[in-house]
Amino acid sequence: MASPAQARSSIDPAEVERFSKIAAEWWDPKGKFAALHKFNPVRLGFIRDQALHRFARDPEARKPFEGLRLLDIGCGGGLLCEPMSRLGFDVVGVDASERNIGTATAHAAQVGVTVDYRCSTAEALLAAGERFDLILNMEVIEHVADPGQFLRDCAAMLCPPSQRPGGLMIVATLNRTLKAFALAKVGAEYVLRWVPAGTHDWNKFLKPEELRGFLADQRLAVDGPFGVVFDPLSARWSQSHDADVNYMMTVALNAA
Repeated sequence: MASPAQARSSIDPAEVERFSKIAAEWWDPKGKFAALHKFNPVRLGFIRDQALHRFARDPEARKPFEGLRLLDIGCGGGLLCEPMSRLGFDVVGVDASERNIGTATAHAAQVGVTVDYRCSTAEALLAAGERFDLILNMEVIEHVADPGQFLRDCAAMLCPPSQRPGGLMIVATLNRTLKAFALAKVGAEYVLRWVPAGTHDWNKFLKPEELRGFLADQRLAVDGPFGVVFDPLSARWSQSHDADVNYMMTVALNAA
């Protein structure tokens, strides 16, 4: 008999198929994921700063996160997995698309980076008893079937406090505002064509208070939102107080 974690699924087949069709383009900085390549530096900086603070690591160390285990759920082609591995994390990259995992695995082998890539789901990892110090939940929650359960399943895999602080999860997504509809949906998909049309469903965008609500009964400290904005003059992304479109939040597992 299937366990509750095995019986339910976070997978939206239409979303998996949509990204599978363009899996070969993950590492092309001028291809369909060009916008994500430009977005990556600000994501990486935020992740590194949050992890350094949470785990009290030396920012000057060559691999400051050695000894820590990281999950990138919905890893796509591995754009975050590879730099996190280079910083010393023991990285597990998970995606529901076999084509995405194939692209990620091939690229990691090509550049000589060690990442444990798996075609799997959050609920399957949870059922297997997997635990992680850091979980990256980046631009994926708006593509799953049940965002609340998905977020709770991910949070349940955070390492409990013991000899070091409890685990940390970083969530990045899109706010369900009219501004986000204009910029991230209409503007990015149909005007600027930064991403393929149909990539996002505005109705699946999530407000920060909804993310908090999903975890309200959990022993977790939720901080944010931390806004991220694009400057068309410099063509760069940066952190901002403006969380009306893109934002990140942190979820920390603390002692009781």
